[in-house]
Amino acid sequence: MESVINEARKKMENVLEVVRRDFASVRTGRAMPSLIEGVEIAAYEGAPAMRLLELATISAPDAKTLVVTPFDPSVIEKIERGIRDSGLGLNPSVDEKIIRISIPPLTEERRREFVKLIGDKAEAGKVMIRQARHECMEEVKAASEGISEDDVKRAESEIQKLTDEYNKKIEETRSAKEQELMQL
Repeated sequence: MESVINEARKKMENVLEVVRRDFASVRTGRAMPSLIEGVEIAAYEGAPAMRLLELATISAPDAKTLVVTPFDPSVIEKIERGIRDSGLGLNPSVDEKIIRISIPPLTEERRREFVKLIGDKAEAGKVMIRQARHECMEEVKAASEGISEDDVKRAESEIQKLTDEYNKKIEETRSAKEQELMQL
């Protein structure tokens, strides 16, 4: 039973990590490298598109600016075009061997849209947690032959505690992201 509980913890930790990465991709009006590091860039002919993180270093020298420094200066225009076409509403400008991106402030309406989006992503995370709980409860039932009923109940109780704990962590992460979004 301990292996099932450990597997449940592992699955729920993975879900929490997915939710956190999802939240990081939501723009807050503050310059953060995670905002653009997943942007797909078709940098080289015949090669598959690569994530920006694989093509350049990304830094945030201040709260309103991102600086992208390509490892290979020959792809700077393709990186600029990829960022512009990414749908993030960013307007990069090339400055010799680097790309500067000014992050425009969010309007109140846009902040509220992002808060709703964060809520939707949090709910999706909770659904994934419940799915992991369901799978682990099924494993407990399948492995219950030859095990006392008390041990089965204890394992189910432990899995439910994990479910509650990870749902609470998702809520805390959602709340922190919403506060970050609503700051001016």
